[in-house]
Amino acid sequence: MGKQAIRVLAADFGAGSGRVVRGSYDGAKLELQEVHRFANDPVQLGADLYWDFLRLYHELKEGIAKGARSVSGIHSMAVDTWGVDFGLVDGTGRLLRNPRHYRDASNKAWMQEAVRLVSERELYRMSGVLPHQINSVFQLFGRAREHAGHLGSDTRMMFMPDLFHYYLSGVQSCEYTIASTSGLLQAGRSQWNEPLLHRLGLPETLFPEVVPSGTILGGLSGDLRKELQTGPIQVVAAGSHDTASAVAAIPATGSDHAFISCGTWSLMGMEMDKPVLNDTARDLGFTNEGTVDGRIRLLKNRSGLWLLQECKRQWEREGRSFSHEELVQLAATSTPHLCYVSLADEAFMAPGNMPERIRKQCEASRQTVPATVGAVVRCIIESLALEFRQTLEELERVTGVEPRVIHMVGGGVHNRLLCQLTANAAGIPVIAGPAEATSAGNCMVQLMAQGEFAHLGEIREVMKVSFSPQTYEPQEMAQWQEAYGTYQRLNMQT
Repeated sequence: MGKQAIRVLAADFGAGSGRVVRGSYDGAKLELQEVHRFANDPVQLGADLYWDFLRLYHELKEGIAKGARSVSGIHSMAVDTWGVDFGLVDGTGRLLRNPRHYRDASNKAWMQEAVRLVSERELYRMSGVLPHQINSVFQLFGRAREHAGHLGSDTRMMFMPDLFHYYLSGVQSCEYTIASTSGLLQAGRSQWNEPLLHRLGLPETLFPEVVPSGTILGGLSGDLRKELQTGPIQVVAAGSHDTASAVAAIPATGSDHAFISCGTWSLMGMEMDKPVLNDTARDLGFTNEGTVDGRIRLLKNRSGLWLLQECKRQWEREGRSFSHEELVQLAATSTPHLCYVSLADEAFMAPGNMPERIRKQCEASRQTVPATVGAVVRCIIESLALEFRQTLEELERVTGVEPRVIHMVGGGVHNRLLCQLTANAAGIPVIAGPAEATSAGNCMVQLMAQGEFAHLGEIREVMKVSFSPQTYEPQEMAQWQEAYGTYQRLNMQT
């Protein structure tokens, strides 16, 4: 008789949508089943942009109820979200107001004021986090000044997943991987950066204890169990940052690999024992964030499938509807290496008529202008593969390590052409999968908290068995070396 399955719930909140997934582990393989999906729409109120925390908490409860229905029992649950955003809770446990959105217009001004007190270079050396106006350190600096004199000594700051965990279990904490995105921790350590807090005038009483990934916080509260009609469920601080959970699910062997977590945006990097804090890393745009085993993700935010998604929306507005699979097939049968675009160009940042913007940049750079849908998609995918090649070289430059393979996880692995062309451009194999890495990593860290695994390596062995990743070997090396030279010259011009 086989081992009775252990069931856990993973709630994964993205910046546009969320879902609750039930994971079942039988001692050999993990299986995932989505039980609830919902939208996550920010709310503009006057000049301020907020997350609708109450609506998201309602959807989380719906997911828990659905996930616990018709099964013998749920052992535990955990929440992961995007980084940097947080809420403030008073001494009675009340949320002071809805958490601000990282795109809130006030963040730029607060960053400008904060860097007058602590320079960007100092901030990078102190925290390892690349200074950007969305960072928690600047948001909190602003909130503290907006509420000067009104934040009591019993007020606590908690990041989005920690906030959900608090209202599920009653325990206030900040999990390491999500805290590591904030710019408020000491570089490479799970401790608040007290000298930085003092210089910015942030009271230490705001900050709960930083806990490691896999900490069992407590049980689902009695009131919630009664409301949702569930049995006992442990609440675990797993890999609370969604990228940390995704990287935990990489089916890697050893440490000689780079990773790409590819979706609307792509995060590309390497796992390191210590943060990389030199000026080269900062100038190239690398940031240092935590892994579930207490190490460092040295990574860079790169373009993902954003341009392709925006093109698809534009063609639908024009009355031409394509599935993602159809678009990739059209690209695969289009002439290769006609044109490339600089994906980091500001022209591509906002929503809009993306095919037209791509054609304009190609025309301005005196390349062949893509005339068909397939040619536009081919241009995007080839440019993205070349951007990954560029990032790989930058990683090698700042770390001195040459990765042997690239592990790609997330929704981008469904784009088989992107996987193959990334291998071609990089000149090393790409191992693609799992697509559901964030939910899988969340579940597996919960299972490790319950004693099913001793370390991350064991989790990754189960990932290989559970999701059968596909390997793409590099091809057409000479053509892609020439293409990379062209791409580099174009980027120097833009």
